[in-house]
Amino acid sequence: MNIKQLLIIPDRNDLDRSLGLAREYGCGFEYNDFFMPEVLRSKERMKELAGLYNQFPLPEYCTLHGAFLDVTVFSDDPDIRRVSDERVNQSLQAARMIGARGVVFHTNYIPNFLTESYRNSWVEKNSQYWAEKLEQYPEMDIYIENMFDTDEELIARLGAKMKEYARFGLCLDYAHAQVFGDETRIDSWVASLAPYVKHMHINDNDFRSDLHLPIGEGKTDWNNFKTNYERWLSNSPVLVEHTGYERIKRSLDRLAEL
Repeated sequence: MNIKQLLIIPDRNDLDRSLGLAREYGCGFEYNDFFMPEVLRSKERMKELAGLYNQFPLPEYCTLHGAFLDVTVFSDDPDIRRVSDERVNQSLQAARMIGARGVVFHTNYIPNFLTESYRNSWVEKNSQYWAEKLEQYPEMDIYIENMFDTDEELIARLGAKMKEYARFGLCLDYAHAQVFGDETRIDSWVASLAPYVKHMHINDNDFRSDLHLPIGEGKTDWNNFKTNYERWLSNSPVLVEHTGYERIKRSLDRLAEL
């Protein structure tokens, strides 16, 4: 299977082996060290982590997972918006420090809140907000990832609204679409979001919990994933989203077998 760009999550406590995997399989990194509030609230800790990584010859193509816990940039409450914006800015600044080219954030809306005004407001406020962030950080790509979304409608609407921005895209989390959406509709998710997807996360699961299993150790139909990727998503970088050297290597080997 030919994936445009594979990424793995590096282990800062075992960077030599993470870098070895990256070289062996041609992978970039997606840093998962900077999204927790206790890190983002401390400039010293952010500098320490970035300095640790920057001692090494890092892969050329890298991304970063931004803050997502309680981040609600579309809130009607100005105080919540202010703190959410602070976390987003800290995430983008962390990406600058580490040399990442893009940052992943979550949709974070309430999926079962079906009031039309709430859903329309989510699309409008997010499109305005992320357009402003792209202007403030002209060197950075921004990706919005489906999380607890039960269907693809709202994130597809955001993608369509933002399609004129070359540095904005959706991050299709294939596992989230199966677990929180409906595994029987995964082909519909892919077809609907494909025009706007510029980044992907994959791992395996049991269709009930977001288990972050190695590829081939859950219920996902990986031959169908291959078909979907090659038909719809072949320009999207893909993060194998779990940790542990042996587990990551098993996933990379199974992708190669496809």
